Amino acid sequence: RGCVVGPDLATLSLVISKKGEQDIPGLTDDQRPRRLGPKRASNIRKLFNLEKKDDVRNFVVRRELSEKKKKAPKIQRLVTPAMLQRKRYFRS
Repeated sequence: RGCVVGPDLATLSLVISKKGEQDIPGLTDDQRPRRLGPKRASNIRKLFNLEKKDDVRNFVVRRELSEKKKKAPKIQRLVTPAMLQRKRYFRS
């Protein structure tokens, strides 16, 4: 497939596939961390190479709102004692 590029287009969506010899100023010369981290418990484990017994809540990626306030996502699919108790209750 080809792409159509003309003077009437306002923006182009590009992906850098290979880094060249020199940096592009403002694009490849600085490292910017990801703003958001994973929300699902298994993906947090995969990112930090954790085992099942490790507590995922200590490894959640938090983002700073101000100097005092930080924000973290609610972890999905987190196995807690309350969830196991609820599961036992429903099965009985």
